Amino acid sequence: MSDNLNHDDVTGVDTTGHEWDGIRELNNPLPRWWLWCFYITIIWGIGYSVAYPAWPMIEGATAGALGYSTRAEVAADIAAVDARNAEVSERLASADLSTLAVTDPTHQFGVAGGAAVFRANCSQCHGAGAAGAVGYPNLLDDAWLWGGSLEAIEYTVRHGIRNETDFDARWSEMPAFDEVLSEEEIAATAEYVVSLSGVDHDAALASAGAEIFALECSSCHGDNAMGDPELGAPNLADAIWLYGGSRDTVIETIKYARFGVMPPWGQRLSDAEVKAVTLYVHQLGGGE
Repeated sequence: MSDNLNHDDVTGVDTTGHEWDGIRELNNPLPRWWLWCFYITIIWGIGYSVAYPAWPMIEGATAGALGYSTRAEVAADIAAVDARNAEVSERLASADLSTLAVTDPTHQFGVAGGAAVFRANCSQCHGAGAAGAVGYPNLLDDAWLWGGSLEAIEYTVRHGIRNETDFDARWSEMPAFDEVLSEEEIAATAEYVVSLSGVDHDAALASAGAEIFALECSSCHGDNAMGDPELGAPNLADAIWLYGGSRDTVIETIKYARFGVMPPWGQRLSDAEVKAVTLYVHQLGGGE
């Protein structure tokens, strides 16, 4: 490498010995201003790591000489906002939602706050737009398993569905018919159920399924299969399906049943937050 070190007569600078395609690299020193900037960044980095949280430890990180915390700063900002909204939050927490006018500032505050509560706690299942998914109800339509009034929605949000942590949770359970009905009877019942949505079907098989439905299913879903909100039994005649309306899916549902669970948000959210998200869901378009 040293044999390649040469003095460049044009610039008057020695080369580094590096050469590419006949082009030799000059050994120019770094600009002094650049070096000083580099040294300052080193000093700044050391000072920052001493003053602020910096070095990761087994539990947490070094606290820093100034004791600064972004988490504490955010908590302080949240506390300040809560303090400014304390009065309207108290009014919302004690309000009767059924008599709260949509023009009331408390209602408007609740809808806006409920949107934030929904995004933080409900969108993971019901979707960011509340349109639901397979196994998670669409909250934009007017098909409600347990009723879509403000009172019904608030109860559902507060106590949840089929959970074991709230004694007042809404509860219903469809039996699995795989040991009750034969494969042929299940297929016939499924044919009747899908026929209620107006799709092409085997009329003779659906007729046989209607008799089985009347004996085994009508006590919950009703004689006309339009469901019962008091029991959380879905309407089977509206072509709206929570788990899917294909024959195979309906057969699977009849054979093995479904058991969707919703947590009781009254144990995690304040009364104001429960009522806020109730107002938000209700005004999405499908509230009764």
